[in-house]
Amino acid sequence: MTIFERIVSGEIPCHKVWESEKFLAFLDIRPVAPGHTLLIPKKKVDPLWSLSQGEFLELLAAAKDLAEILKKKFPCERVCMAVVGFEVPHAHIHLIPAKSIFDFPWPGGQPAAPEELSKVAKLIREDG
Repeated sequence: MTIFERIVSGEIPCHKVWESEKFLAFLDIRPVAPGHTLLIPKKKVDPLWSLSQGEFLELLAAAKDLAEILKKKFPCERVCMAVVGFEVPHAHIHLIPAKSIFDFPWPGGQPAAPEELSKVAKLIREDG
């Protein structure tokens, strides 16, 4: 069972920022920038390209909505999207608020304190 399946099942806690029936978005615990969010399908699919056409389009629509929220919440030029696919064998998209391509190290940043992740998750979930 992957770490993402364990997060979806509730076995491992996460800093959830958004959820639908099919998808879950939560903060990366090694963010490369504040607001670095992972968006995953709740069902295990690997790789991303194994999603059905409809599920893939729904995932991208959710990514677009989340990117708009992140853009409002964090000072950034844009929200970058990365699909890497090797860290966890479960389809996932990274959404990263950034001021430039040189704004963040890749792959992965430093582990974030749970208290900081809680503050960031709350900020993202707030209306406005």
